[in-house]
Amino acid sequence: MSGNADPRPTGEGTTSRTRLDRGRGALGPALELVHTGRAPTRAVLTAELGVTRATAGAVAAELEALGLIRVDARPGAAAGSQGRPSHRLAVADDGPVVLAAQVHADGFRAALVGLGGRIVATAPGCETVDADPAKVLGSVVEAGAELLRSTGRRCVGAGLAVPSAVAEPDGLALNPLHLAWPAGAPVRRIFAECVREAGLTGPAFAGNDVNLAALAEHRHGAGRGSRDLLCVATGHRGVGGALVLDGRLHTGSSGLALEVGHLTVNPEGRPCHCGSRGCLDVEADPLALLTAAGRDPGPEVSLLQQAIDLISNHYDDPSIRTATEALIDRLGLGLAGLVNILNPDRIILGGLHRTLLDADPERLRAVVADRSLWGQSGGVPILACTLDHNSLVGAAELAWQPVLDDPLGALAP
Repeated sequence: MSGNADPRPTGEGTTSRTRLDRGRGALGPALELVHTGRAPTRAVLTAELGVTRATAGAVAAELEALGLIRVDARPGAAAGSQGRPSHRLAVADDGPVVLAAQVHADGFRAALVGLGGRIVATAPGCETVDADPAKVLGSVVEAGAELLRSTGRRCVGAGLAVPSAVAEPDGLALNPLHLAWPAGAPVRRIFAECVREAGLTGPAFAGNDVNLAALAEHRHGAGRGSRDLLCVATGHRGVGGALVLDGRLHTGSSGLALEVGHLTVNPEGRPCHCGSRGCLDVEADPLALLTAAGRDPGPEVSLLQQAIDLISNHYDDPSIRTATEALIDRLGLGLAGLVNILNPDRIILGGLHRTLLDADPERLRAVVADRSLWGQSGGVPILACTLDHNSLVGAAELAWQPVLDDPLGALAP
C-alpha cells in the first residue's frame, strides 16, 4: 500500500484511500489493541487511537483483509441499550499462527498459537531432554511442523522459551542449570536453523521462560492493566523472575535482568548452583518443598506437579503444612526485597508459588508487608497467574511482535 495518495478527496474511492493512508501508521497499534482485548469495538478503537471514526473503520477493514481480525458490523444490542451498537472486533479464529516451543527440566512441548494468546493446537509433550540442544530443538520444531501440516494453518514466525537467562544480542543460554546443555549454547541460532530446515516461514526468537510468562500474563492474563508488573515463578526446578516496566518487558542491558532466584533468603540454607547458599532458587522451588516435607521425589510425574499435589491434597498433614509455611516465609522475604527495590504496582506468582499463595494468602501478604517499606505504606496486590502454559503463550508473543509492529510488512508475500 502506498503513502502517496492525494489528500484532497475527489470521490468516495479516493476518500477511502486517503483515510487508510492516514491510518497506516495505526495498523500496528490497532492490531495490538485487538490482540490484547483492549479494543473490543470500533468505538473503543477510535478512542484509543485518537483518530476519526472513518479512519478507524478503514484500519479495521485493512486488518480484516489481511486475515488478522474479524469485524462484526451487525452486533446484537445489549438489553436496555439505546442507539446502534458499535462494530465488534475480535481476532480471526482462522487466521495465521506462530509456532511456540518450550523446553524445561522435565521435557518439552510445541504448540500453535494465534492472535489473542489463543492456543490453537498442541503436540504431545516429551518427557526427556537430550544433552544436545540441537537434537531437542530439532524434535520440538518437527512436532510443530507436523501440527502445521495437520491443521493447514499459515505460520508467520516461531518463539522458544528456555529455563535459562538468554544473553543478548546473540541469544545464548548462559545458565541452563537444570538441563544438561552446555553453558552458552546458542539456542536462538540453533532454533532458527531448525525452523528453516523444517521449511517454516517467518523469523525465530528465543527467551527466558519466566520473562515470557510475564509478557503473556501482562498482555492476556493476571497482569493486564498493570504498568510496573513483577512476576516470580517456579519452573519444574528453580525460581525465576521478570519485570514489565511501563508496559514493556525489562531485560536489562544484555538480557540478564531479574535473576531473582539468586536472592539470599536463608543464609544458612542449601548450597546453590550459583556458588552461594540459601538462594530463593533452592529454598522455594518444588524440590525444596518435597525435601522440607520429608518426601522422596518420585519418577512418575514432574517435581512441580508432585509439589503442587502435595499441598493441594495433603495440606492437613502437619509436616506438609509446616513445610509449606516455611516456603511461604522464604518467598515472602524475597518478594519484600524486590518490592523495596522495584516498587511494582502488582505482583503475580506462577508455578508452585501460585499454589503457595492459594494455600495461605494472608501469611504471604503479611510477610511482604512487614518486610517492605512500600508494603507497609499500603500493600502491593499479589495475584496468581491465570494463563495455562503462559511461557508457551509468551514465546508466541515474541513471534507475533513483528506482525504487531508492522502488519503489512510482516505479512507481505
